[in-house]
Amino acid sequence: MSDPRQRDLDTLLRREFEGPVADGGFSDRVMRQLPPRRSRRWPLWLGLSAGASAAGLALARTPLLRTGWQDWLAGQFSAAGIGLWLMAMGVAWLAAAWALSAAAPR
Repeated sequence: MSDPRQRDLDTLLRREFEGPVADGGFSDRVMRQLPPRRSRRWPLWLGLSAGASAAGLALARTPLLRTGWQDWLAGQFSAAGIGLWLMAMGVAWLAAAWALSAAAPR
């Protein structure tokens, strides 16, 4: 948690703030001359590939995964099939939350 005195100072400064300080367009000129931000997506894809490969290798030999997959394809409900379905839904929700947080403006 942050220091209560720091929060009080932030509140006081926000209350007394009257708006942007006039700088004669200096900030705009500086921002126009900055190079565009480079997208660094390769660590994301590398991490996703490595994680999916490691998970696949770790789960490839387990009978639970094989049984769950067979039950799921056969349309039967079993503990293994439900576990596989819950795992797939959890990964989908995590991926969606990650994508939304990465797309949010900063």
